[in-house]
Amino acid sequence: MMRMRINPAAFGETKWYEYAVRIVFGGAITVGTGLIAKKFGPGIGGLFLAFPAIFPASVTLIEKHQKEKKQKVGLDGTIRGREAASLDARGTALGTLALMVFGAIVWRLLPSRSPFLILPLATVAWFATALLVWRFRKIGRGHPGRGKLSGKAT
Repeated sequence: MMRMRINPAAFGETKWYEYAVRIVFGGAITVGTGLIAKKFGPGIGGLFLAFPAIFPASVTLIEKHQKEKKQKVGLDGTIRGREAASLDARGTALGTLALMVFGAIVWRLLPSRSPFLILPLATVAWFATALLVWRFRKIGRGHPGRGKLSGKAT
């Protein structure tokens, strides 16, 4: 099983045009969301801001890079690429939970309070939630011996 970890070396593996694909895709999603908001109002437009603007482009690039690494040493790499892409999707899902906390705080508190107070508060809550979700990510996977706070990390 693959483990989640941060790999700063991945920045050097990404080519300039792959960054361009991410930027263009993200920009297209942003423009589309703006057009929806203009036509149907900010309430409906805001729902579309939840679309992960660069996730589809990123996950395909992650899969491609992992597959290429394995092919360089004579292996197929298809399974490894899919595993890496699925881990990225999992991380995106976990991060979404933290963003929901940020959004809920801003939505409920910003109309009646100063943005200079609420935005830093929401940011701290987002960060704390992301750390907690990351720390307890193995709970509920359904594997024997897992899902307990006192269990060993694997």
